[in-house]
Amino acid sequence: MQNIYPNNFEAKIGFDRIREMLSNKCISTMGTEWVEAMQFQTSYEAIALQLGLTEEFCRIVREHDNFPAGHYYDLREALKKIRIEGRFLEPVELFDLKRSLEAVRAIVNFFAKQDEEVFPRLKEKTANVQLFPYIYDRIDTIINKFGKIRDNASPELAQIRRSIFNMQSSMSKRLHSILKQAQKDGWVDEDAAVSIRDGRAVIPVPAANKRKLKGIVYDESATGKTSYIEPTEIVELNNEIRELEYAERREVIKILTNFSNDIRPYLDELFYSYDFLGEIDFLRAKALLAIEFDAINPELHEESIIEWYHAIHPLLQQTLRRENRKIVPLDIKLSDEEHILLISGPNAGGKSVCLKTTGLLQYMLQCGLLIPISEGSKTGIFNQLFIDIGDEQSMDNDLSTYSSHLMNMKHFVRNSDEKTLVLIDEFGTGTEPMLGGSIAEAILDKLNQLRTFGVITTHYTNLKHFASSADGIVNGAMLYDSHLMNPLFKLEIGKPGSSFAFEIARKIGLPEDILEKATEKIGKDHIDFDRNLRQIDRDKRYWETKRMKIRKVEKILDNTAENYQSELEEIQKQRKEILKKAKEEADALLKNVNKRIENTIREIKQAQADKEKTREARESLDALKKEVGKKSMADDQQIAGKMDKLRQRESNRNKRRPEEFKKPIPQDKLEERIELRPGDKVRLKGQETIGDLIEVNEKNAVVAFGQLMTTIPRRNIERISNNEAKKLDKTRGARATRVTENFSERRLTFKPEIDIRGQRVDEAIAKITEFIDEAIMFEVGQLRILHGKGHGILKQTIRDYLRSEPMVRNYKDEHVDFGGAGITVVNLAL
Repeated sequence: MQNIYPNNFEAKIGFDRIREMLSNKCISTMGTEWVEAMQFQTSYEAIALQLGLTEEFCRIVREHDNFPAGHYYDLREALKKIRIEGRFLEPVELFDLKRSLEAVRAIVNFFAKQDEEVFPRLKEKTANVQLFPYIYDRIDTIINKFGKIRDNASPELAQIRRSIFNMQSSMSKRLHSILKQAQKDGWVDEDAAVSIRDGRAVIPVPAANKRKLKGIVYDESATGKTSYIEPTEIVELNNEIRELEYAERREVIKILTNFSNDIRPYLDELFYSYDFLGEIDFLRAKALLAIEFDAINPELHEESIIEWYHAIHPLLQQTLRRENRKIVPLDIKLSDEEHILLISGPNAGGKSVCLKTTGLLQYMLQCGLLIPISEGSKTGIFNQLFIDIGDEQSMDNDLSTYSSHLMNMKHFVRNSDEKTLVLIDEFGTGTEPMLGGSIAEAILDKLNQLRTFGVITTHYTNLKHFASSADGIVNGAMLYDSHLMNPLFKLEIGKPGSSFAFEIARKIGLPEDILEKATEKIGKDHIDFDRNLRQIDRDKRYWETKRMKIRKVEKILDNTAENYQSELEEIQKQRKEILKKAKEEADALLKNVNKRIENTIREIKQAQADKEKTREARESLDALKKEVGKKSMADDQQIAGKMDKLRQRESNRNKRRPEEFKKPIPQDKLEERIELRPGDKVRLKGQETIGDLIEVNEKNAVVAFGQLMTTIPRRNIERISNNEAKKLDKTRGARATRVTENFSERRLTFKPEIDIRGQRVDEAIAKITEFIDEAIMFEVGQLRILHGKGHGILKQTIRDYLRSEPMVRNYKDEHVDFGGAGITVVNLAL
């Protein structure tokens, strides 16, 4: 039995675009194949597993930046090729095999480090994946990190390449000797250099002198003014080198064939690894799409049910987002008691969007994709999804629009059951309204008897009346603002909607006499029914608005109370600080009093209790006592005055307070902002490096360390006093000065050009690596590497290295006037 009807179901609901978006997020052809094979499922276990896997991968994408997501190369065709004896993998295929198997190993190791309960389903996927350490080791003995065959891949290959190198060196020396002699004899231009034509080393000679230099003419320039001659002495050497190159190729093929023979028994396990890699790519793409759609894994049930809150059509959301418009989410509910939703309302009010949203999200869910609805939503599983939307008229089948609708209805009635979801747009239209409405009512009654689930849109009043009286069917309305004459795109379940035909016609400007005539023809009862629907809708929106205002006021009151509480706590805190300060002043005063008393006692003793002296001391103490009393009283009055001022200030602030409250800046953030200012001495946290703060914002700071100026995160520096800076400068001043002076001297003497002619490959690569590192450190964006033309081996090796260097943006030959192919110009990504 056909689960999905019609055959172009995916195109009608827009799932073909979802599939395309999913394919674009895959990074391998293996993942794309999984997307193409994705289909509608009816098994609860299979759907729950796919949703669970996707949900776990969403956590990985959100929480783990180090998940391996590169080198997902598809080597299945290459592996199929070597099933045949004698076939072998090419070096580039061997390189991709190594990197893709390393990706598989990295993925398995990632999940091996995770706890069992964190990603249980994904971790179970890795249980049967083999890692093939033997294959890694074998590949490493054959190719290097650039994917080239190693010289020591076999003893024979090493010997052949040594012979080639020695012979090329000998030939190069001899060729340059011949070139210098020809230049000395005036046969060749002074600036001429050895060139390579068809893999042979040749000398460019003016056409007039080509007979003077003995050898074979291999090529001529486009103008015919220059001939490229291989000297006779070099021909034999070139032939020997060519034979050695053939021997090298044979040895390489032998090495690759032996390797292919070694891994042939493991091909089935390797194919399983690539299936695993493709599935991981597929799950990653689904997770990325779910995050883009803000989708979730809803509460899944085996029975058929839809209880969605804030459901969103993902494609419509993206379209509106590009137009800076917001989408209106939908709440949709279908259950055994109310399994058919009949939606009515004005044209362009969102009825078809609601229907397509239901079909698309349910189809996405049963294909294993997360859907954009709110937490707390529930959804079930349907065995069949049927849709009737759009114009299906066909000249080939002699079907009109209405006939095509009836053909669909016939299929629905014959094949629907209690596990079927039908989606019908503009139910009953396409023919005479009275007849079409009656047929539509009969079909709706039949679908209701079959306990079929459905979302149906219509304008027919008889269907609205039937839905109001029939068990199992519920009316729904797309809301419309009758004052502004604009659709609200909100679905309200429980009552029918008005089509607002007369209002829309009046807004467009249709003559009033025509509208009056139409009112007479349709009958006052029908108009009153439609008017009553509008009044009910208007009253309900009025009370909804009132309720929202009450909620808003309550929220403002709650915020006000919360802010009052926080401000009261702040006042109490200030009060404690004032009392603490007063107590400290009193303690200081008391200490002064104690000293005065001790001095008085000492004076009495020294005067040997003279009555006059004693009396003077007592009068002094009495005066001090009165002074302390006045001071205490003045402090108490001062504290009370400060408290009154705080209360008055808070009262004035509350009077001026707006309805919306802004959260106060946290104290720690405020202190952090005040802490650093341009001109301060700062230090790297945990180090002794001192610099001057030039500029600072909330995230970063520009700091000058001597002659170096750099931008670093603000949290990595701290302010220090000038005394601390001087102490640190004394301990490390000499060393820092030497480092800065050395750096400055190297920067001034750095030349953006390096000459590696005549050097061995390994030595040249090492020097170029150091050369590029220094250029990056000194922020030199363009470099020149002088390697000469020669046989092109050194040039090709250098460019292979540059291709693998991430800081190299591009490279090219120098202009012909400045050296041409003998110099490589490198642009760095600074």
